[in-house]
Amino acid sequence: MKQWPILAILALSLLTFSCKSTSQAVIPTSKTLPSTDDNYTIIWVGQGKSFAYVDGEYQRSESNDYAFEVVQRRYDHTWKSVKNMHRIHPEYDGKAGAWEQTLYFEIDFSEQKGEIVSELRSSLGDGSGTSDAACREQQFQLAVEDVSSFAPYNTIRITQHYRYEQGELLETVELFKLEDGVETPFVKIEERAVIFRPTKLEEAPTVW
Repeated sequence: MKQWPILAILALSLLTFSCKSTSQAVIPTSKTLPSTDDNYTIIWVGQGKSFAYVDGEYQRSESNDYAFEVVQRRYDHTWKSVKNMHRIHPEYDGKAGAWEQTLYFEIDFSEQKGEIVSELRSSLGDGSGTSDAACREQQFQLAVEDVSSFAPYNTIRITQHYRYEQGELLETVELFKLEDGVETPFVKIEERAVIFRPTKLEEAPTVW
């Protein structure tokens, strides 16, 4: 079987992301601006390291790395997150789409038979997941919408490890082809982000 070059397969993968996220408004519209009064707001700031699955193993692809910020608003049983991604590597050639991308995720949590389950709606597609009671360990899987049958992936799995006491979030994003219950790996991104919360400063952080 002919092997696809790493840059070619990553370009195809991320082009689907970019088309999905830039051709339409990904954030639900509202006449009321969001605030921090009726929810628990966290901002995550971090970076994603990209890997492509080639010849039976994941290989680094630094030019497709990105920086990101997520504004995560936690309501009673619903989380709403807006993620902004920034590609800054000088060798990124733009074939995967815009250097700047925005994604939206909305997660509804509920307890069923003693387990915490969730329904996910996003600008990439819809899915479901599970969580522990403290929302430290979570996993979601979604079917990618409008992806070509020729694309090397149709499913995304997101695994999250919230390390609240350490002030960080570790996340793995896996893209793979799912057919007849069989997974064929394609790309994964390993993310690490640190946490920011509203606070008061004792003095100006910059003084000239």
